[in-house]
Amino acid sequence: MARVAARLSANGEQSTHPVDEVLPLPKLALYGFQHVLAFYAGAVIVPIIVGGALGLSKAELVYLINADLFTCGIASIIQALGIGRIGARLPLIQGVTFTAVSPMIAMGLGAGGGTAALLVIYGAVITAGIATFAFAWLPAKAFRAVMRIFPPVVTGTVITVLGIVLIPVGLNDAAGGLGSPDFGDPKNFAYAGGTMLFILVLMKLGRPFLSSIAILLGLVGGTAVAFLLGDASFGDVGEADWIGVTTPFHFGMPKFEWFPIVLMLIVMLITMVETTGDTYAVGDIVGKEVDSETVARALRADGAATALGGVLNSFPYVAFAENVGLVRMTKVKSRFVVVAAGVFMIVLGLLPKAAAAVASVPHAVLGGAATVMFGMVALAGIQTLAKVDLKEERNALVVAVSLAAALLPATVPVFFKDHMDADLSSLLNSGVTLGAAAAIILNLIFNGPAKDDARAAVLDGPAAVPPQTGKADSKPNPNPKGDAGADAVEGEPTPAS
Repeated sequence: MARVAARLSANGEQSTHPVDEVLPLPKLALYGFQHVLAFYAGAVIVPIIVGGALGLSKAELVYLINADLFTCGIASIIQALGIGRIGARLPLIQGVTFTAVSPMIAMGLGAGGGTAALLVIYGAVITAGIATFAFAWLPAKAFRAVMRIFPPVVTGTVITVLGIVLIPVGLNDAAGGLGSPDFGDPKNFAYAGGTMLFILVLMKLGRPFLSSIAILLGLVGGTAVAFLLGDASFGDVGEADWIGVTTPFHFGMPKFEWFPIVLMLIVMLITMVETTGDTYAVGDIVGKEVDSETVARALRADGAATALGGVLNSFPYVAFAENVGLVRMTKVKSRFVVVAAGVFMIVLGLLPKAAAAVASVPHAVLGGAATVMFGMVALAGIQTLAKVDLKEERNALVVAVSLAAALLPATVPVFFKDHMDADLSSLLNSGVTLGAAAAIILNLIFNGPAKDDARAAVLDGPAAVPPQTGKADSKPNPNPKGDAGADAVEGEPTPAS
């Protein structure tokens, strides 16, 4: 029986689904702040990397970070709370996509760097956001046809790739942060390991409340220990301004150039796969049905947030896989926790001092917590793939080759740096891009688009049905191609096609 938004209580009355449950205010605040801490490093790393590569001043970089946090908050509220037919209404945090980093740096350097480069980037971001938003409003039949390109073998592979690509990010933080003078110092691994151990102990205790805030307590505890030992400083808090308001087009009016726009459109195609996979994964974690309309609403939120990001001096947005891992770990399913997190992010975007305090969490401490969460993201992908018939050689090849492709940029970076055109390198030098592209293309070659009209190929729910032979009354194909019917459950009713 398909999962539904409401459950039946013991006396047969309808009760609120955990996703739609409004928790008491103290819990909302606590769980929401935990999401912010878990998400913070990933939120600010993109403006830091891009701003540094473009040669922005410290003041300009701080402004980018505040603008990013402010827009992240608005985007997350739109995604989790929903506005009409925009937003998935699931506990999904919106953040700037890592996929866009290399293309944006290439665009910016091509425009000469500095704030002039930001104007070219923002023109591309706004255009790509509007295009994504428009795509998600396609008629239902057309949208389902497109989404059949993303069956569970593709979405599961993409989620797994995301986790695998993100784990080194967590490990680099655990080592002290790339570029830091003490990178790789055993002391950093001691902080990371201690934070990780503390989180695991809290989870092992099995007490629901402690388990649900284990990441938050790990970050606070690790930072406190580092501060007492002289390895954490809150000096930047005193130097930061109290108020920093983000205004539209702060750096000037955007410029619209065709090549940056094309690059950004390709980036958004990849982020659509990410958001589809994350929506699918979090729906499975919280036990709420996800259909093609849910995915469309999630993508509309992505498009709206991305266009808004270009206006408010930020970058392209995507459902953040890191926080999907946190939902799985804590088992806190309420989408209103993400709304609370969005409010916190808006406040941080307006109060540079508060943002500076959160930023004082040492890299090593953050890395210890992040590595656990990123590993959980990869596990979510593996669980999705477990519902795919991997004994079928074609599906196994899709997964295997895609994982190998995703590791190429990190394993052989010289190939992209020295032996590839700069524009092409800026697009392909990403494990997520290569892994997702390989999964989509290989699945189309070996399996073709998914055949199941009822589930639109983005789902792996227990009510999925095998592809039909073409007649309304025909029997299911006992040997379906691909994985469209791999997770059908014996004894469940077949939904009407």
